[in-house]
Amino acid sequence: MDEVRIGLVSISDRASAGVYEDKGLPALQDWISRAVHNPVVFETRLIADDQATIEDTLIALVDASCALVLTTGGTGPALRDVTPEATLAVAHKTMPGFGEQMRAISLNFVPTAILSRQVAVIRDQTLIINLPGQPKAIAETLEGLKDSDGKQQVPGIFAAVPYCIDLIGGPFIETVETVCKAFRPKSATSRSTR
Repeated sequence: MDEVRIGLVSISDRASAGVYEDKGLPALQDWISRAVHNPVVFETRLIADDQATIEDTLIALVDASCALVLTTGGTGPALRDVTPEATLAVAHKTMPGFGEQMRAISLNFVPTAILSRQVAVIRDQTLIINLPGQPKAIAETLEGLKDSDGKQQVPGIFAAVPYCIDLIGGPFIETVETVCKAFRPKSATSRSTR
């Protein structure tokens, strides 16, 4: 089973300055640890809402061979929220479906989801996704919506992540299906068929 290197970036002026405890990185690490079967090496960063710093951090994580980089925070309409701008600035390709699906999921919980500006992009062989800032919203957007019996009602965005990473030449990511079942076409369900 392939080892997967995943970059996790929490973007917050106050948390990075030590004003309050960062909850984004622990939430991301917890969810990925429950959802991904592969051995994972985490590269974590806690940084301020500064566009140049965000761009430099994303580029450094791509250069460090992260197959996936997940950011949390800085995606709203506030003046200091520049995560999407920084992410788009380092992109080689944009992946608009991820942001569309995150907003669709979040609208089931809060009407202010329309204020969210999350984007997803590809740089080299790395998928970079901006996630919401709240731990509960992080899990909801990654995992999707399930009914009281645990049956998937609306797919979370992570269901598409492993196949996207396959397509850009990254490691074969296997998920824990009770948390999040990855979707792959039948022709791509194992490494031997890639």
